[in-house]
Amino acid sequence: MSLPAAFDYHPAKSVDEAIALLQQYGDDAKLLAGGHSLLPTMKLRLAQPAHLVDIGKIGGLSYIREENGAVAVGAMTTYTTIEQSDILSRHFALLPEGTSVIGDPQVRNRGTIGGSIAHSDPAADMPGIVQALKADILVQGPNGVRTIKADDFFKGLFETALQPDEIITEIRFAIPPARTGSTYMKLENKASHYAVAGCAAVVTLDGDGTCSSVSVVITGASEKATRANAVEAALVGKKLDEATVAAAAAHAADGLALLGDIHGSREYRAQMSAVMARRAILRAAERV
Repeated sequence: MSLPAAFDYHPAKSVDEAIALLQQYGDDAKLLAGGHSLLPTMKLRLAQPAHLVDIGKIGGLSYIREENGAVAVGAMTTYTTIEQSDILSRHFALLPEGTSVIGDPQVRNRGTIGGSIAHSDPAADMPGIVQALKADILVQGPNGVRTIKADDFFKGLFETALQPDEIITEIRFAIPPARTGSTYMKLENKASHYAVAGCAAVVTLDGDGTCSSVSVVITGASEKATRANAVEAALVGKKLDEATVAAAAAHAADGLALLGDIHGSREYRAQMSAVMARRAILRAAERV
């Protein structure tokens, strides 16, 4: 069994204390939330932080509440809580549906939404889901709280806009307009359940069935969850019949920094991105 390198453990009692610890230890520190992203990389010694700052014991970071035309989700809210939320199911089928296909029950019981997006694993599901829903990500640091748009948050392979001394505290999702449908679909690695290629789609239709807005994000295929701008542009103002959606989805891999590995070549991931996009867009439209 692989074991992590030696580290010091710091259980923070408040967000302010966690931020102070991050400032104190700098690049030698890592936040520990649910642990299902960080600990495997530590066991393989791909990450070797000298200090772990555990934010799991901080109260008040796990909640789901509807307020002011949005739903606020605390950063330490687990996947299982999201999956079982009536509020989220009522407004965003995409969120509970997406969390239901993450890992296994043990992962969903411990893994958190904030931990997943902070880690920004290209094969993870939550970064693409959050981006498709155009969420606001609230982060707190020594200079207070700031808001980062999901489209601006994911910068690259395991890289985000989060500063080393900042902590994600909340993710806010604007309640969509009427006649909106959403879904998440992926071709998954059967062992890990990570996405080889996936698609989160949100579709809003006018009364006559014309697409008034659409949000399409590809997961798993490239270095980060990426908005499929060409697909979105090809759908707005159109009736979403199968031919139109298929033609638009063919551009799903446009501009992606595609990955290739033992689970799929770049060419395979490009093709599967198009397949997942077509299926997800059609399903989201059916749910309107």
